[in-house]
Amino acid sequence: MTEARGPAGPNGGMHTRHAPGTPCWVSLMVHGLTTTQEFYGSLFGWEFRPGPQQLGPYVRALLDGAEVAGIGQLPPDRHLPIAWTPYLASDDVDVTAEKVRLCGGTIGVGPLDAAEAGRLAIGSDPSGAVFGIWQAAEHQGTGITGVPGTPAWNELLTVESVSVAKFYETVFGYEEEAVVSADFDYLTLQIEGRPVAGIHGVGHALPRDRGPHWITYFEVADADGAVERVMDLGGHVLSPPKDGAHGREATVADPEGARFCLIESSR
Repeated sequence: MTEARGPAGPNGGMHTRHAPGTPCWVSLMVHGLTTTQEFYGSLFGWEFRPGPQQLGPYVRALLDGAEVAGIGQLPPDRHLPIAWTPYLASDDVDVTAEKVRLCGGTIGVGPLDAAEAGRLAIGSDPSGAVFGIWQAAEHQGTGITGVPGTPAWNELLTVESVSVAKFYETVFGYEEEAVVSADFDYLTLQIEGRPVAGIHGVGHALPRDRGPHWITYFEVADADGAVERVMDLGGHVLSPPKDGAHGREATVADPEGARFCLIESSR
């Protein structure tokens, strides 16, 4: 996360419709649905209720009654990387999915209807990073941001930013703003001048076991305390808390290995 980052929404803001291209939801597919609920419920104070079951058992996480994320259960024979996946808003998921294919990406799931909630597809960009596409109906996506326990930012970690940025700009209509630095490869994807996501080219520092991937930042009130809580709950610390331009940050993983970042905002 860099100086170029902008807030995903106002502090404590409630959301209705998300503009096309905006990260509007994050979802996690795991093997142990119950134990994963216990982990994130204890860490973020989430409560859960059932969601659409098209892709198997699935629950939505709620914070103060507002939906903030989803967690689903992988079939026992599916050995996919356990990772948080951002969903990008679309007015027509079928059209967006076709653009993904035409621009060198792939669509692995869908497009398909998620009951009355909306329509979705799951794809990957030309570098292999997985993301979702969401066309809202009854379910608009993340209902609140800017408070502890909510998604704060989504960032693509990849080898280099420029080529993959062209893919996202063509598919979703983003503008871009680069961080001008001789040794730092970073740019933000923007909608109407507002940063909505970041792309960070990290070269050979990319984890060998993951390849290019999206990572979600979750807001916390106390980064150091949250890291301690992660370890107490059976998770792992990948990068200990440090002060950044937007607050105190840490990178952690849940007990099944899903990586995510914690951010104690300095606002």
